[in-house]
Amino acid sequence: MTPIPPWIVLDSHLIQWLQEDIGRGDRSTQGLPNVDRIATATWIAKETGVVAALPIAKRVFELLNPEAKFQPLAAEGTACVPGQSIAEITADLATLLMGERTALNLAMRLSGIATATRTYVNCIADLPARLVDTRKTTPGLRLLEKYATTVGGGVNHRVGLDDAVMIKDNHIAAAGGITAAIEGIRLQMPYPLTIEVETESLAQVKEAIECHADIIMLDNMHPDLMRQAVAVIRTANPRIKIEASGNITLTTIRQVAETGVDYISTSAPITRSHWLDLSMRIRT
Repeated sequence: MTPIPPWIVLDSHLIQWLQEDIGRGDRSTQGLPNVDRIATATWIAKETGVVAALPIAKRVFELLNPEAKFQPLAAEGTACVPGQSIAEITADLATLLMGERTALNLAMRLSGIATATRTYVNCIADLPARLVDTRKTTPGLRLLEKYATTVGGGVNHRVGLDDAVMIKDNHIAAAGGITAAIEGIRLQMPYPLTIEVETESLAQVKEAIECHADIIMLDNMHPDLMRQAVAVIRTANPRIKIEASGNITLTTIRQVAETGVDYISTSAPITRSHWLDLSMRIRT
């Protein structure tokens, strides 16, 4: 599991999301008597899934009140069932009520991603291929959504455009071909970035090999063609990593993994997952 990004990076986002929700003040909470009274709230799972983002939820409450106590009752990345208590928070009522929605929203969203990722990972668990995410993420949530992918057992692809060189179909079209794209980029790319090339045919695969690409992506290939491409790459240079991508579903992922690729990238666990339903109950 990838470590949570450092708080110096995340805190500004969490504060912004709290400010978005609280605005000029929590009108509902401000009118209640004894909102400074200490109480305990329990988080309860309402469906089966994989728990994620409890440390992030803990930080949300701590930003509102450094004395808030958040106790996980389930380990990050473990399965939960309906009715299971997964966390307890002890703080003043104002903190519990103001932090509830922001913290729950993040945990529900990220737990949903972890749950979907685990489903995909389980389909190929006995094969060498690893599941990889993509840059199809919600603006502002990329670091957290990619963290949730690793909680579910997946592997992070590059986080941003500055992580690695990835030459896709539009780059190839803009440059006039794979060779021109790689030669131009290699002249100015910093060490030690790697070069990945997206290919759609055996001719493009062979061109990428000749240009010494570090990673070759087989995009939207039929499994039979993909198997041929894997054999060509392994024969030419066994050190080249091979990634499969394009229309990966729970129905097709195993067949793709059986072609011998190293990685299978898909946006589905992030873009098609639903939120894991969680609720909070306060005891006074």
